[in-house]
Amino acid sequence: MQNSKLAAAIAAGTAAGIVAVAKARTRLRLSRAKHPSLGGHVRMAKRVAGQIPFYTHPEESFFRADGADDAVAARRRDGLQRLSTLFAQRFPQTLALTAETRAGLSDLQFTGRYRVPFPFSAVVRDKLPSGAFLERSDGAWLVDLDGNRLIDLTGSYGVNLFGNDFYKATMREALETAEPLGGVLGAFHPIVADNVRRLRDLSGLDEVSFHMSGTEAVMQAVRLARYHTGRRRLVRFAGAYHGWWGDVQPGIGNPVPADNTLTLADMSERTLEVLATRKDIACVLVNPLQALHPNAGAPSDSQLVDSGRRAGADLEAYAGWLRRLAAVCRTNGIMLIMDEVFVGFRLAPGSVARRFGLQPDMITWGKTLGGGLPIGVLTGRADLMKRWRDDRPIDICFARGTFNSHAYVMAATNAFLRRLETPEIRALYDGVDERWDARAARLNVMLADAGLPVGVANLSTIWTVLYTRPSRYNWMLQYYLRAEGLALSWVGTGRLIFSLDIDEALFDEIARRFVAAARAMQADGWWDGPETTDKQLRRRALKEALRARLGR
Repeated sequence: MQNSKLAAAIAAGTAAGIVAVAKARTRLRLSRAKHPSLGGHVRMAKRVAGQIPFYTHPEESFFRADGADDAVAARRRDGLQRLSTLFAQRFPQTLALTAETRAGLSDLQFTGRYRVPFPFSAVVRDKLPSGAFLERSDGAWLVDLDGNRLIDLTGSYGVNLFGNDFYKATMREALETAEPLGGVLGAFHPIVADNVRRLRDLSGLDEVSFHMSGTEAVMQAVRLARYHTGRRRLVRFAGAYHGWWGDVQPGIGNPVPADNTLTLADMSERTLEVLATRKDIACVLVNPLQALHPNAGAPSDSQLVDSGRRAGADLEAYAGWLRRLAAVCRTNGIMLIMDEVFVGFRLAPGSVARRFGLQPDMITWGKTLGGGLPIGVLTGRADLMKRWRDDRPIDICFARGTFNSHAYVMAATNAFLRRLETPEIRALYDGVDERWDARAARLNVMLADAGLPVGVANLSTIWTVLYTRPSRYNWMLQYYLRAEGLALSWVGTGRLIFSLDIDEALFDEIARRFVAAARAMQADGWWDGPETTDKQLRRRALKEALRARLGR
C-alpha cells in the first residue's frame, strides 16, 4: 500500500512537472515573440509611463536643454519670439476663438498639450498657440478665420484622398439623394443595396455590416472572431493602431488591462511560431500602414526627444510576410482581419489585401469610404458574419448601432464608390506609387543640397519627416512649416498626408516652402547644439525626469 501511494505521488509529481515545463516553454515562446521595445511590452510600457513625473522647462532652460551655449540659446530665443509675433499678427481671430473654446472642449485641451514633448509644452502653448478653426477649403488650400491660405497636408487624418472639392461634391449629392427619407432610422435607404454589391466586389468577401467609425468596425470584427472560434485572445502587432477600443489599445492610453490581447513583433519568425502552436487565439489584426514603420507606434512630434524616428517601406517584403502570416493563420484556425480603415483606397482603388494577393477572413474599412461623412464598414466571410447559431438560437453575438446605415452616410458612400469607377478617378491611380516616391526623392535631394538635417520617408501619399542630426528640438519644425503656409495635423511632422489632386506645380510649391521652413529653423539655431548622439539625448531627458522624480 505504501509503495503504491509513493508511486502515485511520484507519477503525479512527474505529470505536474511535465505540465509546468510545457507552460514554461509556451510562456518563453510568447515572450521571445514580443518586440524588445516598450511597444512590444505593453505592461512594462504602462509601468514606465506611470513613473515619469511632470516637469517643465521654464524659459531659462527651454533654449538650452541640450547643453547649448549662450550664443545658440540667444538665437533660439530670438527665433521663437519672431515666430510668436508673426503668429499673433497673422492669426488673431483664429487664435482668439481657439482660446475661448478651449476651456469647454476637452479634445482641444488634449491636442494642444501634446503637440510637442511635455517638458516644452507650456512655453510653446504660451508663445506659439495653434489655431483650431477653419472657415473653408478651396481645393488643396485651407482658409482660416483671418483669411490666411494654407496648403492642406493634414489629409483630414486620412479621409481626404481625392481632394477637398471631391468630398464637397459627394456630400452635396448625399444631401439631395437622402433628403426625401431624412433622418428615418431602422429601415434602409434603397441605396444601401448598391453599396453592399459594390463592397462585396471590392473586398471579394460575402457580407457587409455598416458602422459609424473604424473603431466600431474593428470591435465587431473581433467580437465575431471570438464568437465563432470560441477563443478569447487576439493578436496585434507592436506599434499598430486599430482605434481607441481597449482590447486593441493595450498599455499607454488604456486605463484598464487588456488581458486577452497579445502584442507580438511584426515581420518575425518567432511570431509565426506562436501563431502556429497556440490554440487560444481567435484572430490576428493587421494594419498595413505598419509597412512604413514596423513595430513602431504612429509617429508624433510629442515623442521627439531625439532624432531616433525611423521609417521606410518595403512593400514587396511586407506583402511576402503577410502571405506567410495568412497561411499560418489558415492552418491553425485563426481569423485574419485586415484593418484598412486608413489605407483602404489609398494604396489601391479598393482593398490593399487584394493588391498584396491576400484573401483575409475579414476587412475593416472607414475614413475616405464615407465620402466625407463618418463611417465604419466590416466585410467578411458569410460564416463569420453570422451573429447567431442555428442550433442554439438564444446564443447570439449582438452588434447593432442606432446610426448604422444612416441614409445620408450611405448616400455619400455611394457617391464615393460610383466615382471610384470613373475614368477621372482611375487615372489618379495610374503610377500613383511611382509618382509619390519620385516626389519624396525630389524633396530629399532639395533638402540634402541645402545642407539641412531633414528628410522624408513615404508609403505612397503617407509621409513621415525624419531627422538626420541628433537634436531635442526637431518638433519646432512644425511651427516653421506653419509660418510658411503649410497646414499639419496635431501630430506635427509625424504624418503628412497628401491628396491625389495635388499636381506637380503645387507639389513644387510645397517643396519650396518646406525647404524654406527648414532653412529658417536652421538659421535660428535649433540644430546647432553641441555634438551629441541620440542615446546621449535620451539619457539627458531621463536624468531630467529622475531629478524631477526626486524633487530636485
